[in-house]
Amino acid sequence: MSDMESLWKLVYLLEPAPVTLILTAIAVTFASATRALNYGREIERNWDLSEATIMLDRSQALMIPVMSSCSLLLMFYLFSSVSQLLTAFTAVASASALYFCLSPYVSHVKSQFGLSDPYVSRCFSQSFTRTQGLLLLICVALVVSWLVSGHWILNNLLGICLCIAFVSHVRLPNIKICALLLVCLFVYDIFWVFYSERIFGENVMVSVATQQASNPMHTVANSLSLPGLQLITKELELPVKIVFPRNMLGSAIPGNSDFDYLMLGLGDMTKQGFHECHRYTIFKGV
Repeated sequence: MSDMESLWKLVYLLEPAPVTLILTAIAVTFASATRALNYGREIERNWDLSEATIMLDRSQALMIPVMSSCSLLLMFYLFSSVSQLLTAFTAVASASALYFCLSPYVSHVKSQFGLSDPYVSRCFSQSFTRTQGLLLLICVALVVSWLVSGHWILNNLLGICLCIAFVSHVRLPNIKICALLLVCLFVYDIFWVFYSERIFGENVMVSVATQQASNPMHTVANSLSLPGLQLITKELELPVKIVFPRNMLGSAIPGNSDFDYLMLGLGDMTKQGFHECHRYTIFKGV
């Protein structure tokens, strides 16, 4: 019986959901590294962009897993109290990340077709064009759609953009600090995934990752008795992970499972994105 169960597990790796999850993780890793390198070249051409980046030194790299651990514990014990604030912050960050990821493609299309793009306003001493305004509206609309529906595809889109934007804006000056950060995050993952249950009585990482946050849009609509309240999801999966339904094609799932989705945290792809970015930098001389 155990041999048959093991065989089922191996066969299940060829199901659409696991294959899609693996391919998506690989694609996001290389997309993060590529966008980070291209953004580095943009900074070299326009030093004003460097104000939006964070260059980590050794002490800051060491503090990242410490602060991440504190944030993890905060969400573990007080998630229900801060979930709406966390959702609102995530929505703003997701819109910014989505704009950051889509803007190079919009600029490429604009240059290829020679489209005019007049300035419409200046905000915070920065020029704001008609195309940028339209792109911003599209990004806000996608985030609002996620807040309303909570659909897993939109959740994945926003999570992927957050991962790419983080890798691009957090700069590591050399391979030593990169290696130090990756080792610290590796220890961080090992402890919170495999050993936290012994201390806190529950797997902290899994508990936080699988909790759903209260939707502030539903709370506002409910307090104002707005029409269409039933269309707004009450709780949301935050885009801190990519998820895929186990039965993507409606196929039967072997065995019983407590979860309807396969998931992978953004932290794993972010770490690999940093690694690939520095590997390209070293071997290609960027």
